[in-house]
Amino acid sequence: MTHLDTELQSLRSELSEMWMLVVAQMSKAKNALLHFDKNLATEVDITEKRVNVYELMIDRDCENVLALYNPVAIDLRFVLAVLKINYNLERIGDYAQGIALIIKDMDASFDKELFAKTGVIEMYEECNAMLCDTFIAFDKENNQLALTIFNRDEKLDKINRKANSTISEYIKMKPDEIENSLNILSIIRKLERVGDQTKNIAEEIIFFIEAKVVKHRTKKLVENKSNGK
Repeated sequence: MTHLDTELQSLRSELSEMWMLVVAQMSKAKNALLHFDKNLATEVDITEKRVNVYELMIDRDCENVLALYNPVAIDLRFVLAVLKINYNLERIGDYAQGIALIIKDMDASFDKELFAKTGVIEMYEECNAMLCDTFIAFDKENNQLALTIFNRDEKLDKINRKANSTISEYIKMKPDEIENSLNILSIIRKLERVGDQTKNIAEEIIFFIEAKVVKHRTKKLVENKSNGK
């Protein structure tokens, strides 16, 4: 194994560790939301510092590999993909922290009816599943699995688009739930952005594996793959 191979393997391990930490952050924030667990929300808030440490470390290590080893072809694509995925994961960690902070600041738990009407829990579960599947796609270099992320992100966008009218109708029925309703709306917005970041990760996986830049044309690419083109 060359020195470059060793450094690339180290990068892969570091990114995998960060990925699992961000997955855990999202999962804990969801449980804090479901059970109004302020202690768990506090844990998510504190742990965000570890996510930031990983981001800085991976950025530094990617820069060192580029400067010292001058990687080319698939090795270069891998390092560039790691750089961008690293950024996306850090942003997802920020959104998990943002959800935790909302819970920490609340005085009372959410009305479960609000969960059902908005579909926020379904949205959260899909976000977490997409995040886990992108990790598998990266780890196994499975571009077909990465491609599934784009259509799944559309589901999140639909829930987000309906959120304003759904929340508005709910507030009319329960005006005393205005604060909680707006908090749920804020969480939905954050989850929609998590979906966008996860889609960005899927794009980088495809770039790394296939040397294809699919940004801004993912819908056409998915359709072509579905039709066997």
